[in-house]
Amino acid sequence: MLKKPYAKACEKAMKQHSASFYQAFRELPSPRKEAVFVIYTFCRMIDDSMDEPENSVYTLDELEWNFQHLSKAEGHFIWPSLRWLFDTFPNLEPAPFFTQIKGQRMDEMHTHYKTFEQLEDYCYHVAGSVGEMLLPVLHDYPSEKIVQAGIKLGKAMQIVNILRDIGEDLERGRRYIPLSILSAYDYTEEAFYAQELSISFRQVIDDLINTANNWFEEGLEGLNTYPESSAFAITLASSYYAAIMDVIKENDYDVFHKRAYVSQSRKLALYQTAKKARKRESIT
Repeated sequence: MLKKPYAKACEKAMKQHSASFYQAFRELPSPRKEAVFVIYTFCRMIDDSMDEPENSVYTLDELEWNFQHLSKAEGHFIWPSLRWLFDTFPNLEPAPFFTQIKGQRMDEMHTHYKTFEQLEDYCYHVAGSVGEMLLPVLHDYPSEKIVQAGIKLGKAMQIVNILRDIGEDLERGRRYIPLSILSAYDYTEEAFYAQELSISFRQVIDDLINTANNWFEEGLEGLNTYPESSAFAITLASSYYAAIMDVIKENDYDVFHKRAYVSQSRKLALYQTAKKARKRESIT
């Protein structure tokens, strides 16, 4: 079992930085629950090394070096936690973690995207890779079809992240929405930087929302092959994320000035809906 101080530290990090994910996965049995906490915490550290370097314990290079030399990495609770993770889940491979690191490096090289293919590749690296990390933890015998579904789910969540964070990313000098999608709806790059909330802009956002919804649908296929607790956690996390897109629409698509936030009361309603569905399925 993961040492209690390390488990608590990883749980605290997840609870602090992603209440939605924490609420979705906290009911998992051990050791799956602690494994999710560890994976989230390390991915958060990788992300912070790029987006908030002033608050990051390590640079991205330092994180990569320590992960490459995990057997002797010291100085932070994440390293013994990761060693426990790989010992406990021997089917988990290091490759998705390196994919995640590579994805964060993409933010150094690409701050403005031209094509949807480029955006999808980015979504795979920074979020589809998380699906690959989680599958050996949440599923006992994932097939290749289930792996691909997990990747789709991660990419869907990344599209939601991008939509939610458009205003913040603009301040960082980043535009993830591809020019190809902007031009498809006659919304110019100049209009984007001027933060114009036109009909064309709403069509751009709807286009990406449709993509995310399609990936959510594909990503949730095969849930019946998961352990019941894992399927419930995935369903809940997906519903919380999908609700962000509903809030964006309710905010009249103003992603430049309003951060789409899913209220606790709304999360509670989604939780209760998922609980009822789970109960019906267990009866049948």
